[in-house]
Amino acid sequence: MQTMDQDYYKALEISQTAAQDEIQKAYRKLARKYHPDMNPDNKAAQQKFKDVQKAYDCLNDPEKRKLYDQFGDQYENVAAGRGAGTGPGQGGGGYGFDDIFGGAGQGGGFQFEGDIGDLFRQFGGAAGGKGSASRGRARSSPARGADLSGEITVPFNTAILGGHAFIGVQRSGKHENLQVKIPAGVESGKKIRLRGQGEPSPNGGPAGDLLVTLHVANHPYFKRHGQNLELRLPVTLAEAALGATVDLPTPGGVMSLKVPAGSSSGRRLRVKGQGVRDTNGNAGDLFVELQIKLPENLDDESRQAIERIERMYTDKPRASIIW
Repeated sequence: MQTMDQDYYKALEISQTAAQDEIQKAYRKLARKYHPDMNPDNKAAQQKFKDVQKAYDCLNDPEKRKLYDQFGDQYENVAAGRGAGTGPGQGGGGYGFDDIFGGAGQGGGFQFEGDIGDLFRQFGGAAGGKGSASRGRARSSPARGADLSGEITVPFNTAILGGHAFIGVQRSGKHENLQVKIPAGVESGKKIRLRGQGEPSPNGGPAGDLLVTLHVANHPYFKRHGQNLELRLPVTLAEAALGATVDLPTPGGVMSLKVPAGSSSGRRLRVKGQGVRDTNGNAGDLFVELQIKLPENLDDESRQAIERIERMYTDKPRASIIW
């Protein structure tokens, strides 16, 4: 193996014998960790994200990975060199364009102007029995560039409200970061097509497309179920027992939530229209589950007060629970 100035395996934190699914799993983990949206003011994390993306673009492609294992981060130059024919005396085992056609354009032998497709059509004549009409159609329909594919992980908030994210792509031998518009309400697994952002055509035709698969990161507090959101909201013993109005964060901003008096942990309150909006503007709901939060340290007076409350229970709260 060649010495590598930039170790792609190290960038993805995997071994050189890692299987394909290990590469993809490592990429998703690190992309979430170092994504620019998650580290807006951290230049080191943003550079790490670019390194991870570049390593994944190479190692996720079996052919590129094979060349990388042989030639290190010079594999792109090697791949480009292999695309050109080499004739006798140039270190290659075959013949190049000039050797076959007698040094075209160098003063001797066959002379030709035009693209390689036209040249072979002239030699082939009416290939396939279509005659000159076939040649005319071929000229008017140049080949389309190849499609590319990639994956990105977006923050939970961006998936709900919409926004932008960046994806690194390897295109025409160069690494580029492209901006992707994230529609509001998108779910994990959604594919976005960026038209014309794939490989360019080899002979002047339209460029291919870039297909981006989205993964949505988890939120530390909110969970999504279809168009509905769920939140476990801590409240104090007094707020639950006596009732209160508390602040509630929602996708639309902070709003007031009324906690009914006598609420127990687990009580669910429904806030209409504060869930996920679909493409037609229809929104789901936000379901809030109350969780009573007690102080960690209780003094004697507080303990006595709680014991007085305990004596007020007229029945056993778990009496109805059976196996």
